Formats: sequence, C-alpha cells, structure tokens
Amino acid sequence: MILCAIAAPLAWFFGATRYDRSFPERPTVALIPQGTSAREVAELLFAQRVIGSRAAFRLLVRVRGDETRMKAGEYRFDAHRTPDEILRQLVAGGQQVAVWVTIPEGFTAKEIAATLDAKGVGEAAAFESYFLGTPLHIDGTTSQSLEGFLFPDTYLVPVGAEPPDVAKMMTDQFRAELPRDAAARARRLRLTLPQIVTLASLVEREGQADDERPLIAGVYYNRLRRGMPLQVDATIEYTFPHHKDVITYADLASDSPYNTYKHLGLPPTPIANPGRPSLLAAFYPRPSPYLYYVSKQNGHHAFSRTLAEHEANVARYLR
Repeated sequence: MILCAIAAPLAWFFGATRYDRSFPERPTVALIPQGTSAREVAELLFAQRVIGSRAAFRLLVRVRGDETRMKAGEYRFDAHRTPDEILRQLVAGGQQVAVWVTIPEGFTAKEIAATLDAKGVGEAAAFESYFLGTPLHIDGTTSQSLEGFLFPDTYLVPVGAEPPDVAKMMTDQFRAELPRDAAARARRLRLTLPQIVTLASLVEREGQADDERPLIAGVYYNRLRRGMPLQVDATIEYTFPHHKDVITYADLASDSPYNTYKHLGLPPTPIANPGRPSLLAAFYPRPSPYLYYVSKQNGHHAFSRTLAEHEANVARYLR
C-alpha cells in the first residue's frame, strides 16, 4: 500500500512533465517579463496554453532547482512540447524572438554595441558603426552622432533587429525623458540641446551621488562662463581604446579635442549616454560659487571656490 501511495504521484509527475505533449496546441509566442517569479512563469505559461498543468510545472522547476535560472524574454514555443522541454528552453534561453537588454547609465555607444552583441541581437561592429556614424536632428540642431542620445534603460529588443530600429527605440526614449522645457532651458543656458547633452555626459561620468550631480553641473557652467578649461579627466579617457585607472601626464599633454585640460569649452561630442539624473542636472544646475571639486573616494566630492582650497582638498583626499 505504501509503495502504491508513492508510485501513483510519481507516475502522475513523470507523465505530466516528461510525456504529455498536449500543449502548446500550436506554435505560440509568449513574453516572460524581467523579474518574473517561477510561480508567475507557470501562471503565465498556463494562461497562454503553453503548458497544461501549473502544479506539475512548478514542481518540475523545484525538483530541477531552476527557480532562478529561467531567462526573461519573448519566446517562440513549438507545438506539442513536454513541460520538461519547455523548462529546458527557458533555462537555455532558446528560440527567443526578443530579449531584454539593460543599458546602464554612462555606457558609451561602443559599450552599448558590445552589450547588444553579447545578448545575441546582432554584431557589435554594425551597431557601433551606425551609432557613431548617424546624426540626430533635434530642436533645430544636428548632433555629430548618436553618442549621448541612446537613453540608458531596459529594452525588449527583437533578435536580429537592425541598428536603425534599435537606435530609434533608444533615441525615442531619450526624447521622452527630456524636460518639457528642454529647448527653452538650453537657450536660457546659452547652449544648444546637443551641448547640454554633452555636459550631461560629463556629469554622468564624473558624478556618483545623484544629489551632487546638479552641483557638479554648476561647476562646469561656472568654468565655462569664466573661460576656464573644464579639466575633466573623463573626457580624456573617452579617447582611450580601453579603460585606464590612472590619467598620466602624457595623457594630459595629448592634443585631442577631447582634452579639456588643453582646449576650452565642451568636448566635440558627448562622452557617454547620460541617465535622467544627469540630464536634469545639466538642464537645472545648482547655483554655487564653486569652481573645483575632487573625489573623497567614498562616492562623494569636496567642492571648493579657489585653487588653494582645491589643492588642500586634493592633499586631504587623494594623497
């Protein structure tokens, strides 16, 4: 009797997960959102008739230890697959028609292209070439490329999507994130909208704490008004093929237009793709008397009005 009591549930479990091919009744496309729990995946697949038993699928996930291994995305499920095959497809990320791609704030166009490649959307070289070779027309001005206008966010990107389609998705989101009075604010600040985005990209790469970003932007505006070089290390780093932990004196002597130690004004293009806090900081800088800042090595900065104060802060925090 005990053996029968054990054998019957086992027979049901193996039959329901390894042999039942009743579902899907036809090829079916289903979207698994990011952050979906194993229970929610089972409910979603059941609702779209990809599986026939929520309980059997949840138990299979638990037995195989796959609660956190299923990949979010948009899948094409062939007709008449067992729940075991469906789960293996979700874990492997197979037959996805669209994938979730997260672009962190501060990524460059090159880094975004590499991310799209790593996610299986398309080749990095094609995306990088398009991003850096295509201008954006905005507010009566034209940017040199899409650098700075590829808004950092999480996107559901079709596998095999062409660079223009992905670029449109990201630049449309950029436009949606701009303040409503962006054009008027840019004119009031005596910069073009692409120049504001360039300044925002500096804030993005230099700032860490969101509450300090408007203050950092204010420092840049103060220096621009006084005709002082911006002296932003991140603009020099933008020209490097790979990240360098230390900017050398040789780097500071380079004649690159991105060397804001040698050349006055903003660099010729954005140096990264800023997120919303940095964009807002560039459009709404915090007024202050500060002309300098230095990292405290804890995610925050010390601000100063004079070179003497700045050198004292450098000695305190960097030496």
